[in-house]
Amino acid sequence: MILLEPHNVIIHDVLTDRFERPSRMDIQFVDYDNVRFHLSTPTSKSSITLSMGIQCWPDLVKFGAQQHLEQELGGYLASQADTEPEYDVSLIIDLEQLPQSQEEKAALISKFAHLKSIAMSSPFLAAFEEQKTLQANYKEPAGAQQMDLAPSEQKGELKIVKYREEEAIFIQASHDRVTIIFSTVFKEETDRVYGRVFLQEFVDARRLQSLQNAPQVMYSNREPPLEIRHLPGLKNGEDWGYVTFVLFPRHFATPEQTISTINRIQLFRDYLHYHIKCSKAYMHSRMRYRVAEFLKILNRAKPEVAVQDRKTATGRSFRTR
Repeated sequence: MILLEPHNVIIHDVLTDRFERPSRMDIQFVDYDNVRFHLSTPTSKSSITLSMGIQCWPDLVKFGAQQHLEQELGGYLASQADTEPEYDVSLIIDLEQLPQSQEEKAALISKFAHLKSIAMSSPFLAAFEEQKTLQANYKEPAGAQQMDLAPSEQKGELKIVKYREEEAIFIQASHDRVTIIFSTVFKEETDRVYGRVFLQEFVDARRLQSLQNAPQVMYSNREPPLEIRHLPGLKNGEDWGYVTFVLFPRHFATPEQTISTINRIQLFRDYLHYHIKCSKAYMHSRMRYRVAEFLKILNRAKPEVAVQDRKTATGRSFRTR
């Protein structure tokens, strides 16, 4: 199994080549979660336009995606009027205005290749900042009466990112944690079986002493978790599952930990279904191997033919098959 990277490999490889040898291009491709990309040179070979279309862009804008992109890629981010039609974000890269050193070019290419993860990180960053504010203003309730009011006061806004057609990410901060819930659908019976096995392993793996610092993981089938059960339109049934990650402040204490945590949590759904497909492919290959072995045995087998002794009228004997 391969290691899924948070950046887009096609963007990285194409820009690495075009930064050294500018040329015309018009490349369209799709990343995980049906995110569409378009690399083109509409005016000249020294001006590259990188556009991205993502289904959950309206949700990301509500949580500061536009501001976050301006902060990370401000000099290259096109205005709304200059954004390529049918796409949500466009970057305009002038190859004649690139940094001189190879290190700075590599860092710039890495940022462009992380365009999707930078946009998707905005609701997570907003929840982490909200958690710090709630923690700073948190006061331990003194009595039972205050305990009844505490949960509503200690929780932040429930952020919903509908990143796929039928699936969503729910993010909510509280004074001591950030809860992230993935809803996922299994459209085939075999996917449902494999999915349950993998998700149960997530829950059981944390019992190991070496993984005590890992985020807490909970899996619920059919019924949504309590944090989102009040939302209208949630699906219940055998085909649906809800995976809850509980992140504590230690998981996003530094900028490096924050980026690493966000990149890993974004790829959870892709990893889950990738492992399911790999397991099915492995099982099919083993079945084909066993069938091929059985066919070899059958081809080598020679059935024994019964031989009978018979006699003629004169008493001579002969054999028949």
